Amino acid sequence: MKYRRLTKQQLEELHPEFINFLATQSITAEEWQRLKTEKPQVAEEELDVFSELIWEGVLKNVVYLENVSASHMHLFHCGEKEIKLISTKILNPDIDLTTDIGFEWFKKNWQSDFVEYLTASKAYSEDHNLDKFNLIEQGAVITKGDLYRWFDEIIDQV
Repeated sequence: MKYRRLTKQQLEELHPEFINFLATQSITAEEWQRLKTEKPQVAEEELDVFSELIWEGVLKNVVYLENVSASHMHLFHCGEKEIKLISTKILNPDIDLTTDIGFEWFKKNWQSDFVEYLTASKAYSEDHNLDKFNLIEQGAVITKGDLYRWFDEIIDQV
């Protein structure tokens, strides 16, 4: 499998889409129930194919990703040819960016000596979607990119 199977919760949320997926393969609800009991391996393969299709559809539209931990913020812009990174590191051990208080501190002190910045870019491998998926598997979440664009504007002004 190129990606991972969707979680049970994700599959439940995509139930209508999964029904449509089965219908495109002429699998009725009764046949699906029979597959799950009589041929569980085939049912597993159908779940994997569906998961792959969903991941491909989602990943092709990803433009911004964020991975925030207590002391680091990694903001990614997934462009056409490369992924750009804006990374921040908080040097104040009392600050946790994953909390509202920590993030408020950051918004007020982003120019202080307690914050380090790094920018980088990396060309995609042959599979752009897999590169994005790997970032998600490492903890990044898909965003609208507001924070990345804010930093990008500040960096351009400096």
